[in-house]
Amino acid sequence: MRDLPIGGGAPIPVQSMTTAKTSDVDAALREVQRLEAAGCQIVRLTVPDEAAARGFAEIRKRTDLPLVADIHFDYRIALAAVDAGADKVRINPGNIGSRERVQEVTAKVKAASLPIRIGVNAGSLEQELIEKYGYPTPEAMVESAEKHIAICREHGFEDIVVSLKASDVPLMIAACRLFAEKYDYPQHLGVTEAGPAGTGTIKSAVGIGTLLAEGIGDTIRVSLTEDPVQEVKIGFELLKSLGLASRGVTIVSCPTCGRLEVDLIRIAGEVEKRLEGVSKTLTVALMGCAVNGPGEAAGADIGIAFGKGDGLLYRGGEKVGKVSEAAAVDRLMEEIEAFEGMDKV
Repeated sequence: MRDLPIGGGAPIPVQSMTTAKTSDVDAALREVQRLEAAGCQIVRLTVPDEAAARGFAEIRKRTDLPLVADIHFDYRIALAAVDAGADKVRINPGNIGSRERVQEVTAKVKAASLPIRIGVNAGSLEQELIEKYGYPTPEAMVESAEKHIAICREHGFEDIVVSLKASDVPLMIAACRLFAEKYDYPQHLGVTEAGPAGTGTIKSAVGIGTLLAEGIGDTIRVSLTEDPVQEVKIGFELLKSLGLASRGVTIVSCPTCGRLEVDLIRIAGEVEKRLEGVSKTLTVALMGCAVNGPGEAAGADIGIAFGKGDGLLYRGGEKVGKVSEAAAVDRLMEEIEAFEGMDKV
């Protein structure tokens, strides 16, 4: 599990980050385990000091999930994170320090055969770039990445992942596009400081989704002011919407309109809740009228095309019976359980 590939045509991993202090080993480990249960494939932990580095080392002993050490300001902590068993080190070029310090980190990481993620954020660009460009621009962000890529290359180090993040979606998109035009390094995509779940999901879907649809991006994090488990769930939904992942159940359901003859909002919400944690890959259709209902229900693995007060149940494209509105959710769950079993993550 810890040698998960990024880039080169590999499936796109979903990442998240713990919120507990890394020095609080038990609390941080519980978060790692919750994220893993939600399907998270890479977890990043902040390592701001020696106590966190010691905590990271202990967490490393108790999980096989790939762990990334997130380093800011103190290059010595990056060195300690390597010794603590990090699978990757993330550094921010804008605040890690002098060229010599970055070189020392690069040498240490290379000796351990680990990758580095160069994380460029619009909000923490080097002062000389702000002075040169006047404000964060795509060119300034790419130049920041280029400077630190050059340091790595000087030392024969090429195992690099780059992220160019901004809270401004068009800026993030433009920076990632510009970088992709110039370099072949894998890109970690994300709209940083995207906000609470509602607005943050929309901004992330537009920013990350636009780039993925263009073939840019090799791993993602949906950054939300929210329980990180939600980041993972939304990340997978984003990938599924583009046909880039198939993990879990995909629900196809009607938008609301005057043709509905059942309380489809309630039904869909209850089904979604009861399917949390189900990793079986299948499509479930919940359709509310005769216009698109039969076609969508027949095209899903399991579906119900509702009429007035009841609906036709479909399995594998074939009608298998009729079900009342009141019994629909329970009957649907029985069908899902019978669909080659129900796998839990």
